[in-house]
Amino acid sequence: MSDFTHFNAQGRAHMVDISDKTETERTAIARSSVFVTKEIYNKITGNEIKKGDVLAVSQVAGIMAAKKTSEWIPMCHPLSLKGVDISFDWKITEDTYELVINVLVKTKGSTGVEMEALTAASATALTVYDMCKAIDKGMVIGKTYLVQKTGGKSGDFHRSLEEDK
Repeated sequence: MSDFTHFNAQGRAHMVDISDKTETERTAIARSSVFVTKEIYNKITGNEIKKGDVLAVSQVAGIMAAKKTSEWIPMCHPLSLKGVDISFDWKITEDTYELVINVLVKTKGSTGVEMEALTAASATALTVYDMCKAIDKGMVIGKTYLVQKTGGKSGDFHRSLEEDK
């Protein structure tokens, strides 16, 4: 069992002790997306969704989720986040409307913020779905993944542009 960091000597789950780890600046960028219809795209960009400003509400939901990640993910340490920034881009082709969600999370601490960034991206996408589902329940939440992370003992991670397609 010693190869598994989240198990104790009895083979039972435990939260890893990070008290000896050095505090460093840590960042993580995660991405998700939601594929919507042209009608939903027009209503989001025209601020015509009856539940309100989809991007503003989804952004707040994502920030709240980042702050509460340790309550969602077992064994995840509660962190004092120093910053959360969520931005949106539209990727439009002839018949595809994809809302791309980018999340940047920062802290200075003993453990990374990858889970906070991924949780924020997921909650943001789910909130877009929730706010638009009255128009079309066929929306698809796209890939959710870590784009990059910096800081910590394991070093930096940067997804290659080829992997990001």
